[in-house]
Amino acid sequence: MDQVAIVTGTNGGIGSAIALTLGKHGYKVVLHYHKREERVKEIERELGCENVLLASADINDPVQVQKIILMAIEKFGRIDVLINNVGINRDSTFLKMQKDNWGLVLNTNLLSIYNITNPIVEIMVKQSSGVIINISSIVGESGNFGQTNYSASKAGLIGFTKSLSKELASKNIRVNAIAPGYIDTDMTRKIPENIKVKIIEKIPMKRFGTPEEIADAVLYLCKATYVTGTVLDINGGL
Repeated sequence: MDQVAIVTGTNGGIGSAIALTLGKHGYKVVLHYHKREERVKEIERELGCENVLLASADINDPVQVQKIILMAIEKFGRIDVLINNVGINRDSTFLKMQKDNWGLVLNTNLLSIYNITNPIVEIMVKQSSGVIINISSIVGESGNFGQTNYSASKAGLIGFTKSLSKELASKNIRVNAIAPGYIDTDMTRKIPENIKVKIIEKIPMKRFGTPEEIADAVLYLCKATYVTGTVLDINGGL
């Protein structure tokens, strides 16, 4: 039976790598995105339109999210994997942080997780199987200067993962998180070069990770049948 995965935020570097990796390993993939669709069109061409579903939605709007879930069920008949990958940042020191940017990051990165996870959990319970993987961050564990909002949202994802895994283990639904370190994406490419050099000096492996290395970890957690409630740190030893 074909496994079906919903991946949120597939128009970004990590999300697109996850979608491609799962698709190349036989999964049917629902490509969630918001606004920019160039990357998801590329993924569709690479994997074939019969194997993917393009699903545009504002993750903060429960009505739009419910629509893409119904589209997924209509096309593929089931949902086996949910990758909560969508995330944004609006960095500044806390004293200078605008309240709107605090709320926007918390709403998008954490509060919106309810909108998509709750109805999908209901589907997975009926199926008596499922996998949920939440993409957190190293800053959710260690904190980072100028990222109180982003760090709080990613730390919240870790607590959510650990609690939900305990609730769903008896239903044959596994819930895990991945906490990437510094990964070569559009977000980290905005870091000034002098700061990037200092970061790399602190990383034992002396480089940023790649989105594909995060995608490989997602694939592992999809198949690791005795792993739940775990946060997998992928940060080059940082």
